[in-house]
Amino acid sequence: MKITGFCPLIVTKDPESVMKVFEELGFERRHTKKDIEGGTVTSYSMKDVNGFRINIAASENMEKDLTSMSMNVDNFQEAYDFFISKGYVNPRGDKVTDTSSSRATMLISPSGFPITISEHIKKGNRE
Repeated sequence: MKITGFCPLIVTKDPESVMKVFEELGFERRHTKKDIEGGTVTSYSMKDVNGFRINIAASENMEKDLTSMSMNVDNFQEAYDFFISKGYVNPRGDKVTDTSSSRATMLISPSGFPITISEHIKKGNRE
């Protein structure tokens, strides 16, 4: 498994206010992905001139904001199996978010630390 990206992820009900703070720090919106989980989640990627990145996910299902690490990998199943073998659990059972361009899920460590793993699927490489 190769890590292809790594940055903070903030999951919030109020993405606009979070993005505004980062825009004031010099970050720009780079990518928006809508209609995740049947339209209940929208994901935003931001980047600054130094190459630092942050992901922000809008979810109405959050009681309060959650900060996680977002790790992009080249092999989702290998990463998933690795973290599960280390005692991480998927709080949604075995549910994984599958879209036309990615597979992702959040896993929780035994101490409670969340990490979100995702694999971006290039066109023509979908199994």
